[in-house]
Amino acid sequence: METIEQYWGTGRRKTAVARVRIIPGGGDDVLVNKKPISEYFDRADHAIVAQQPITHVEKVGEYAIRVNVKGGGNTGQAGAISHGLARALVKADESLKPALKQGGFLTRDSRMVERKKYGQKGARARYQFSKR
Repeated sequence: METIEQYWGTGRRKTAVARVRIIPGGGDDVLVNKKPISEYFDRADHAIVAQQPITHVEKVGEYAIRVNVKGGGNTGQAGAISHGLARALVKADESLKPALKQGGFLTRDSRMVERKKYGQKGARARYQFSKR
């Protein structure tokens, strides 16, 4: 039995985690949780953000992309897919690393939601203070 060459990359953004698998010579299809990417994301800009690394290095159509993503919302998931795709591309072709790094696709966006504090309305918002 012949094994298919494939590359994996894990991406994270907010609370979303994406496991991205790219298969060389697979064509133009991108499946997210077994659905086409245009069907998975209801907003087109999320699909564009998710595919930015591959368009940045001009490798569109050279890989079949399979993604398993969970957690977070649409924006976080799109960012996680982008991060994972960039990592998988570097594993597939090390010469793409400088371009992806310069584009900012290999850096994990560490911004997370700040927790709500006790005695306050939210993370930073306070209840109104009355002096008298």
